[in-house]
Amino acid sequence: MARILITEDEDSLRSFVARALRLDGHETFEAADGAEGLERLGEKEFDLLLSDIRMPVMDGIELAHRAASSFPDLKILLMTGYAEQRERADDLAAKIIDVVSKPFALPDIRAAVARALAS
Repeated sequence: MARILITEDEDSLRSFVARALRLDGHETFEAADGAEGLERLGEKEFDLLLSDIRMPVMDGIELAHRAASSFPDLKILLMTGYAEQRERADDLAAKIIDVVSKPFALPDIRAAVARALAS
């Protein structure tokens, strides 16, 4: 299946999403903020970046811009619990697949990832 990097500053949510995606057969890797996520992207080849927008150090918007620039074939899916953060992602429309609203149920994130990988 796919190799997915999950970048999320909330430890419990990050591990919850990673476990859910592993149930679908994906290989998951985790990062606690955008800077760590960018570093991880340089270590391996990933099929999908699943990132929160609002994080310390480097937010998901900046991470998505840098990831899209450095890894043009990488699929990017963002998550946020804040409506205004979702609007900040509008300038990324050509680079990201979607923005998933938090909170979400397990089937929702699994379906969003499946759609992103299929696109």
